[in-house]
Amino acid sequence: MSRIAYVNGRFVPHGRAMVHIEDRGYQLGDGVYEVWAVIDGRLSDAARHFDRLERSLSELSIASPMGREALRIVLAETVRRNLVDFGLVYLQVTRGVARRDHAFPDPPPKPAVVATARSVDRAAADRRADKGVAVISVPETRWARCDIKTIGLLPNALARARAREAGAAEAWFVDELGLVTEGAASNAWIIDEDGALRTRDIQANILRGVTRLTLLDVARREGLAVSERPFTIAEAKKAREAFITGAGSLVLPVIAVDGALVGDGAPGPVAKRLRRLYIDEARRNAG
Repeated sequence: MSRIAYVNGRFVPHGRAMVHIEDRGYQLGDGVYEVWAVIDGRLSDAARHFDRLERSLSELSIASPMGREALRIVLAETVRRNLVDFGLVYLQVTRGVARRDHAFPDPPPKPAVVATARSVDRAAADRRADKGVAVISVPETRWARCDIKTIGLLPNALARARAREAGAAEAWFVDELGLVTEGAASNAWIIDEDGALRTRDIQANILRGVTRLTLLDVARREGLAVSERPFTIAEAKKAREAFITGAGSLVLPVIAVDGALVGDGAPGPVAKRLRRLYIDEARRNAG
């Protein structure tokens, strides 16, 4: 079966999905996106993703293309038409089509909306988590508003390319103080030498990860010592465990940082437990 995409009010074959050449997203990166994990055919952490989408649109002064419930129906139908049980659904909203100019068009054009969905091999994803992945560190090169989920991801793409060249799954950005901010497409976590669960606070110009937020709820409910404070690459190398979180990775153990093994070089018990608990929580919060 061929994939189906939603483009500006119509469901069309994926291979024939198109946007206008003067769409501001295409020409200027003037837009936002959101990604939901799909588990059991439903949108995981649905409400929090919609909250973040609405915040991103507001920060860029882009009008919401439709009400939340209407958008939820579009995404659910995109998932259904693509027969996705376990996978991802991607939504992109740009300012729309207008003559190329850096200034915002006046009057504002109608926002452009694209949604796609794809399946992920659940067994392969679980095997990857059972094995763990490596990460590398790269200098922080992104703009000062990483809290907005914009489509301008060139620094992230370059970082991921470096990670792939190094045989790693992810790159962790490191700021001018030597502190890890986040991954190119994930939030970064460690279980430090004292057993505390640590991840960067959201005041530090990081993306307000939905998976991150839900996992913090889960960890606190489980009685884990949680500390929203930064760590260095040196601390990550000495940590008991490390992992990344995101809609695409869920909770994915990290077993090496810049070539140095973390812990005993195998996924740790806390990360594995949190992965199971997060998936259970995501199912309960699905919409």
